[in-house]
Amino acid sequence: MSLFEPPFGAMRLERYPPGAANDTLQAWDAADEYLLQACPSAQAITGPTLIFNDAFGALACALQGRAPFCVSDSYLSQLATRHNLAQNTQGEQVTLLDSLAPLPPSPGLVLLKVPKTLALLEQQLHAVRQVAGPDTLFLAAGRVREIHRSTLALFSDIIGPTHTSLAQKKARLIYSTLAEQAPLSPPTPCIWPLEHTPYRIHNHANVFSRTSLDIGARFFLSYLPQEVEGTLVDLGCGNGILGLMALTANPRAEIHFVDESYMAIASSRLNISENRPADLPRCRFQVDNGLAGVAADSVQAIVCNPPFHQQQAITDHIARQMFRDARRSLQQGGELRIVANRNLDYFRQLKRLFGNCQALGANQKFVVLKSIKTRQGR
Repeated sequence: MSLFEPPFGAMRLERYPPGAANDTLQAWDAADEYLLQACPSAQAITGPTLIFNDAFGALACALQGRAPFCVSDSYLSQLATRHNLAQNTQGEQVTLLDSLAPLPPSPGLVLLKVPKTLALLEQQLHAVRQVAGPDTLFLAAGRVREIHRSTLALFSDIIGPTHTSLAQKKARLIYSTLAEQAPLSPPTPCIWPLEHTPYRIHNHANVFSRTSLDIGARFFLSYLPQEVEGTLVDLGCGNGILGLMALTANPRAEIHFVDESYMAIASSRLNISENRPADLPRCRFQVDNGLAGVAADSVQAIVCNPPFHQQQAITDHIARQMFRDARRSLQQGGELRIVANRNLDYFRQLKRLFGNCQALGANQKFVVLKSIKTRQGR
């Protein structure tokens, strides 16, 4: 936990989950500091305050006295915000909204951290534009290397005239003024055909590999479990392609789609309902922190294409937490199968955790690994 000292008062913040391997990193960045320095006084705001993409709750904690609405596609970010608010609360109200929830009308102030993907930025700017009024103040920030001409073009095209500040600690502010002309049409989910199948894949803005089949997932499709009887979990499901394809090979299984992204779960649900509507009764969709909501010794098989980053930080702590969750949740004799870049040290991690690990297949870039839970308990 580190001391954060913005203009609104000092507070202690930590990244989430607490005690993870990334706990040497701060729970805020220069863009957070720059936004709070430039934030107008509460007296200048005549409507609700909206905060977008507050990774660990630094903005929410600093501005909790304004009862802001915090919008994020990340359930982990929401957990981090709740955690840090609990460490620094003064009894004020902060409302957490997911990325597809309706926004309050006529916001007085919009603070936006520039997200990693342009598609998510475009979706968020359109959502804001639809509820903004003539008195809405727009203020965005990001690291200098993340703000490109294409980034500024989205602000100009959707919101209105846009300019940037000088760089400060490798961060930059973006100022936009609401234009009177009608904005562009809001984006819709990206749709593309899944090769060698009759399926059409639907992807909301913040889904990984939004416009095509992820090459790791493509390799993994040849190594999915078959004839599972019980529960099969697509962990970190993204758009749900692994679970979708597992439905055919496992006709007696119940498939659970789990991800920390609200847009991922919405995409997975959409892909099942559009491509295999008859199988919806044996599918479950859950936004969660890994398998935190799954009972111990209750799952027969888990498939996973684990991430190796959190926000902008490269880290394997999320993958390692997924492996521990899998070990706890699997029944005795149940199996975990993952696909991963060959350079990642997952073979030894899984062998240490499960007592066994087998490479089912490999190519120049990826490896598919399998571990079996050989005894009950944690």
